Amino acid sequence: MKNHDEIRSEVRNHYSSIARGATPGCCGGATVDSEQVGYSKEQLSAAPAGANLGLGCGNPQAIASLRPGETVVDLGAGGGFDAFLAARSVGPTGQVIGVDMSADMVHLARANAKKHGTTNVEFLLGEIEHPPVGDGVADVVMSNCVINLSPDKPAVYQEAFRMLRPGGRLAISDVVELKPMPAEIADDISALCGCVAGAAGVGQLISLLTTIGFADVKIELEPGSREVIASWAPGRKFEDYVASAKITATRPLTVTTGSDVKKPAAACCPAGCCA
Repeated sequence: MKNHDEIRSEVRNHYSSIARGATPGCCGGATVDSEQVGYSKEQLSAAPAGANLGLGCGNPQAIASLRPGETVVDLGAGGGFDAFLAARSVGPTGQVIGVDMSADMVHLARANAKKHGTTNVEFLLGEIEHPPVGDGVADVVMSNCVINLSPDKPAVYQEAFRMLRPGGRLAISDVVELKPMPAEIADDISALCGCVAGAAGVGQLISLLTTIGFADVKIELEPGSREVIASWAPGRKFEDYVASAKITATRPLTVTTGSDVKKPAAACCPAGCCA
């Protein structure tokens, strides 16, 4: 079993190769049909050419309920596909911050932003367990089929909680585990890089998010994802062990720790008004 640093290195190398065009897709070489996982033709045509690398397992835009003026953090932004769509939704008074651990992906996303003339989005190099983003700056933290790749999911969700303003929202599309995987899948680094072996169970995620302090935690399985996942590695039966899911939650307006109730100052102002 590889340690956390070895896993991150494998994942970084794999997705850097995709950004450079040397590897065709994330999941057994497959490229995901974005319409099949919930994007409209209008959304697909709106993003800059080269931003959609076919790496998602859902559409976080559909559950984020983005509004003009909001600030969004996209964890594992890749070539910037979801970040650019979010930038359209929050408008010129809003901001989108994309974070990715691969320098090649960040370079690609920044080039796409320049080519498309998008000025309300920026892309930062950093691990999603340690995003270079300040406390309480985000109205929404979103991610698309990336958190399953992290060997330290508690750290990712703790950082998401830290970055959210009180009342802020979590909007995640990711794969979740349906039942325990056999060792030949669980220990396969290609299955981990392919968004399968690193999936966490639904109960595990609900417990984790609740313990961190999130409220309104909801995990909804995507019934149509079985066919998509089956196409990632035909014959390996990944679809028997994982499914795509919508993961939503909110950071409460007040945070209760034991008998103490803290009312953060940021709760006094409307979304998007202050950093």
